[in-house]
Amino acid sequence: MKFANRMSRLGTETAFEVMAKAKALEAQGKDIVYLQIGEPDFPTPKHIIHAGVAALQAGETHYSPAAGIMPLRKAIADEVASRRGVRPEVEEVVVTPGAKPIMFFVIMACVEIGDEVIYPNPGFPIYESVLNFVGAKLVPLPLLEQKDFRFDPDEFRSLVTDRTKLIILNSPANPTGGMLTREDIAMVADVARERGILVLTDEVYKNIIYEGEHHSLYSLPGMKDQTILLDGFSKTYAMTGWRLGWGCMPKEIAQRVEQLMINCNSCTATFSQYAGIQALQGPTDEVDAMVEKFRERRDFIVKGLNQIDGISCIMPKGAFYAFPNVKEIGMGSQELETYLLNEAGVSILSGTAFGKYGDGYLRFSYANSVENISIGLERIAQALAKR
Repeated sequence: MKFANRMSRLGTETAFEVMAKAKALEAQGKDIVYLQIGEPDFPTPKHIIHAGVAALQAGETHYSPAAGIMPLRKAIADEVASRRGVRPEVEEVVVTPGAKPIMFFVIMACVEIGDEVIYPNPGFPIYESVLNFVGAKLVPLPLLEQKDFRFDPDEFRSLVTDRTKLIILNSPANPTGGMLTREDIAMVADVARERGILVLTDEVYKNIIYEGEHHSLYSLPGMKDQTILLDGFSKTYAMTGWRLGWGCMPKEIAQRVEQLMINCNSCTATFSQYAGIQALQGPTDEVDAMVEKFRERRDFIVKGLNQIDGISCIMPKGAFYAFPNVKEIGMGSQELETYLLNEAGVSILSGTAFGKYGDGYLRFSYANSVENISIGLERIAQALAKR
C-alpha cells in the first residue's frame, strides 16, 4: 500500500518499541528489568480515583465541550495563577486527552513549511517528530552535560534568525532531568520579546523536583501573550492512562487548538476531567510521598551507575530519569541498548532516541523499585565486565 509521503517524516517514541522487544524476550522466558518507560509506577491517588468513579456514577459519560468542561478550565486557571503568578483567562485554557495533543496541535496551527523551530536536543522525541511531519526546518539546541544539561546562551542566540517561528523549552527535562535557571528563562524571554517569537514551554514535570526551584517563562513580564504553557496530569498524579493534559495560550491560538480538537478527538473524556479537578484541588500527600520515593531512587541509581566502569552520571535535578555518559565503554548508544537488553535483561533507552546530541548516553527511568534498580545495575555491571 502506498502511503502519503508525510508519513515517512513522522517518528515515534522509542520507549514503546523497546518495551515491545523486551516483552517478546520475556515471553520466551527471559527475566527483564524495565528501566525504559517514563511512567510513574505508583497508583493514581485514591481521592482522584473516587472523583472519577463518582463522575461515572453521576452519568458524566457524554460529550463535553471541545476545550474542556468549565469547572476544570477554571481550576487550571487557578492553579496557573497560584504557581506561576499570572492568571490566564478561562478562554485561554484548552483541555486535551493527554499533553501531547497540545504540542501537536500548536505546531500544526502555528508552524508553516520551512519555518525554523528551535527545540532541545536531547529532548522529548515527539518535538522532532511533529516538526518533521509538518515540514518545519529543525534547529536543535544542544543540551550540554558540562552545564548540567542546560544550553549555552551564546549558542542559543546564534540559532535565532528571522525565520524562527517557535522556541520549545522543557524544564525539568526528559530525558536528562536537567532544569533551566531563572537566568536561562529570562534570556530566552528577552530574545522572544525582541523578535516576536512564540515559545512553547513544556512543564509536565514541574512538580517532580529534588533540587532548586522551578521557573516558568509564562510568569515573566510580557510573555503570557507569546507563550504556550503545556502541562498535564500523567506524571505528577500517576494518571498516564486517564489521558488528561492541558495548555494555556493566547486566545487566538486556543481557538485554533479547539478547532483541531473538534476535528480530531471531539473532546476529552468527561469523567477524566472531573478527576482532574480533584487532582488540582485535593490533598497532595500521596504526590509528595511519590516524589520522596523518586528522590531515594535517584540517589540510589546515580550512585550505582557511577560505580560501573565506563559509566559516569551527573545528578538530575528533576523528573525521574538518569542520563549517564557511556562513551568510555566504546560501544555506540544504540548498540549498547541492544546489548544490555539481550545480554543483561535490562531494558533502557539509547540517548539517540532523543536526538543526535544524545549519542554517547543512555536514559534510565527510575520509575521502578530500588530492588529492581539494584538488580538491573548488577546485571549491567556483569554484562559489561564480560565483554
